[in-house]
Amino acid sequence: MRVRRLGRDGPWVSAMGLGCMGMSEFYGAADEAESMATIRMALDLGVTFLDTADMYGPYTNERLVGRAVAGRRQTVFLATKFGVVRGRDPRDRRVNSTPGYAKRACEASLRRLGVDYLDLFYLHRRDPDVPIEETIGGMSELVAEGKVRYLGLSEVSSQTLRSACAVGPIAALQSEYSLWTRGLERDILPVARELGVALVPYSPLGRGLLAGTITSVRTLAVDDIRRDQPRFRGANLATNLALADRVRKLAGNIGCTPAQLALAWVLAQGDTVIPIPGMRRVGHLQENAGALDVQLSAEQVRSITEAVPEAAGARAPDLSRLEK
Repeated sequence: MRVRRLGRDGPWVSAMGLGCMGMSEFYGAADEAESMATIRMALDLGVTFLDTADMYGPYTNERLVGRAVAGRRQTVFLATKFGVVRGRDPRDRRVNSTPGYAKRACEASLRRLGVDYLDLFYLHRRDPDVPIEETIGGMSELVAEGKVRYLGLSEVSSQTLRSACAVGPIAALQSEYSLWTRGLERDILPVARELGVALVPYSPLGRGLLAGTITSVRTLAVDDIRRDQPRFRGANLATNLALADRVRKLAGNIGCTPAQLALAWVLAQGDTVIPIPGMRRVGHLQENAGALDVQLSAEQVRSITEAVPEAAGARAPDLSRLEK
């Protein structure tokens, strides 16, 4: 397994991680046995960078990951997130990024995962009413106590990233990034590189569209959140399906699958980029891991970038408050 460094002075982790969110909710019915098998196969393949969050489930995803890695703690790099607080109603969501909540959330995640430390602890979303310096200060105390090894942020602006790095070392920034979600190239990605912060892209397969497996929202489960997302509706979907077909043809010319091409393109953006595609099945894991063997030339990267513009429609509506 190829490895990449998580931050300028951070640890070496697998060049591709495993996003575990969909194993518990959001994309239709969960299959715990298949999810457990997928996580364990990932570890066997060397995909040891696992990503979860307390809000997934809520709480059940961390428990699932904890059961799957039991007995293999020394070979896994565990990342989880805090900050999005869910209520009884699925639509009831708020953000809490206070230092006190960071500490309580960390303790709860440790219990659910069944471990005594977290390798990477992200602020999932930031409450703009709480100074980022206060949040990072509280999270840094968890590092000093040995409960967390490295700190990360998710979906923050370049200014917030700078302010956070001035308080303490930030190893990773997790944000949506893919062949057709490239907005952060204009500002955020250059700043992350300048500051020595690794980018950990989620949804590098465009929530499945780039993999070429979705032809209509009618094929999605009735409770799949993608049914209500702009890129999966009306004229946007028609445009995006045409783009996905373009990816399929490019992949055929190179000799890989569309998913492998999309992941190889993300991996080709630099050694500081470590994608975490969401995978729920062993077959998808094996296919996606094959992207690590697809070596794109600089000319191929340029031609793919030019051939596949950003997707039609806004990104998925966030369920908390995003920074502008």
